[in-house]
Order: sequence, then C-alpha cells, then structure tokens
Amino acid sequence: MTESKDILFSEVPGVGGSLGLITLNRPEALNSLNHEMISAMLTTLARWAVSSEIKAVVVRAVEGRAFCAGGDIRMVYQAAKAKNPTMTDFFHDEYQLNRVIHHFPKPYIALLDGITMGGGVGISIHGSHRVATERFVFAMPETGIGFFPDVGGSYFLPRLPHRTGYYLGLTGARIKVDDCLTLGLCTHKVIHDDIPNVIEALTNTDMGQNAHAVVTTVLNQYSHKPLPTPLHQAEAEVQHCFSGETIEKIIERLQASDDSLCNDALLALQKKSPTSLIVTLQALNNGANLTFDDCMQQEFRLVTRFLLAHDFIEGIRAAIIDKDQAPAWQPNTLSGVDQASIEEYFMPLTKELV
Repeated sequence: MTESKDILFSEVPGVGGSLGLITLNRPEALNSLNHEMISAMLTTLARWAVSSEIKAVVVRAVEGRAFCAGGDIRMVYQAAKAKNPTMTDFFHDEYQLNRVIHHFPKPYIALLDGITMGGGVGISIHGSHRVATERFVFAMPETGIGFFPDVGGSYFLPRLPHRTGYYLGLTGARIKVDDCLTLGLCTHKVIHDDIPNVIEALTNTDMGQNAHAVVTTVLNQYSHKPLPTPLHQAEAEVQHCFSGETIEKIIERLQASDDSLCNDALLALQKKSPTSLIVTLQALNNGANLTFDDCMQQEFRLVTRFLLAHDFIEGIRAAIIDKDQAPAWQPNTLSGVDQASIEEYFMPLTKELV
C-alpha cells in the first residue's frame, strides 16, 4: 500500500485479481488536486496498467462534501504572480493524467459522490465508468475565473447532445445526477449508501477476458433510471440559443427567450470574462472535430497563454484570494476583445504537450 497525506493507493485482493483503489484524501480542500496527487496518480496508473494482478481501477474520495472540486488554483495564482517559469508544469502533468485515463486499458471506475468540478471532472469523466450518487453535483465553472473549461472539456462538452455542453461550458451551470445520466456524463446512478456494496461486488467478481462488459453488468445491478429535470425539458430552447455562431448571437437568442433556464444563463454570461467566453466557444467548436489527444494539445496551448494574461489571475483573485466576487476583466466587453489576440491563444508552442 502506497500512502501520502493527500491521496491513498491500495490493491484490494479479490476474485480473478485485485482492485486498484485510489482514494482522494484532502477533504479540507474539497479534495482539490495538487501537483503531488497528480504525479502520484500518473506513477501508480502506469504500473497498474501493465500489472497482471490488477483487474480494474476504482477512484473515490473520503467521506465528505466533494469527490473533487477541481485543481489547486490558489497554487496557480501564487506561481503566476511570482512569474515562476515552471508554472505550466502542473497543467502539463494534469493533462497527461487525463490522457492516461482516457486511454487506460482496463476498467476505470469513478465513484462520484458530492461536488465534482474542473480537475475532478478530468480524473473521472474520461474513465470507462462514471458512477454518480444522489449527492453528485457537476460543473465546469472556469469562465467565471477568466479561464476556459479544460481537462478535456474541449473534447467531451461539444459531444453532448442538444448543445448542452456549450451551455455548461460557457455558463458554468451546476447540474445533478439525473441530468448527467441523461446526457451521458455519468454511466450509472446509484444510492450513496450502496457505494460499499458496489466496491465489494467489483472486488468479488472475476472479470475474465471482457472486463469492461462485466463491470457494466455489475454496476447495472445497483443503477437507477434518471428522473425528469428542467434542463431536459428545456433542451430544445437550449439547443436553439447555444447554436449561435458567436457569443453575441447566443446572448441575442437568450434575450429573446422566455424560458427561465435561458434567463438564468443570460445573467451568468453577463458576469463572465469576455475573453474567456470567446476563447471557450472557439475551443469547443474546434474540439468537436479533434481527437482527444489533439484537444489536450489545444488546451495546453490555451493554458500557457491564459497563465500570462490578465483575466485568469484576476478571476482567481476575485473568487479565491480576496473573495470580493468583483473581477475587473480586461477588456470588460465583448466588443472590446480583439479577434487577433484570440487567435494567438491557439497558436502552436515552442514546447508542445508531449
């Protein structure tokens, strides 16, 4: 068993092999990912991927309010303010971890119980099975801090039905398990109290030669169907509004809507960084036609530029450091954003993600 303060790894003996169990153990920070946790996951997953003893991997969090609320952006803020030349290393390794999970050869089962945002989405949604409880809350809130939905957001968001991924990525809206199950963000809905039973069932099941299908069968025994939600009922209006070719067009359609969900979306967009909104829309449009690895390459280019720009650091200051919730975006209007500067975000780097 490998242990550290913030993340625990164990190999649980079972029928037909052991279960590789990862436990996020930083509840005081809502299990936000720091660089040490990311590095430890990379090292352990590399070993488990080729180990004949490990039949599947389960990632969970200690009991509390969150599975994982994101990355440690306070650390990002401090590194950026100090102009630390290694400040991109955290994101480089985080994106490599997302890639490892996406391509992981064995079942990778995320048990999503509580708040799951940003980096927490990145270490779960790219796995083969996403099991969410009634306490699950999903969000990609990055545009609210002058950033963009990364950790593979440019890949999975534009692939969601009815342009809901554009709605989620641009507004940062929070949704719960029933919406996520309907959209395919999670694969199974289980009751919180059944989580120990799910782990026990996976441990005691021989997964044989078709491990992914066997895991699906096990999880189906505990799974519940989704209930109707306001987002599901508004999907046609969401699709219409968020099919706008520009942020200005999306806002225009939202202004013309009498749907309450779209009204809330309009209010949300008006508070976001104009630069973030425009970059995000372009990243999602690009990502719809890119492979996963190419999306991660695009995102590394974007984060490298965001770390040197004004809005990301200002957004963290307003939300996390000073907590005044009053970011001073530069520019502070959509019309003030220069398209040439937007294109620079997407240009190749001297040192790409490899």
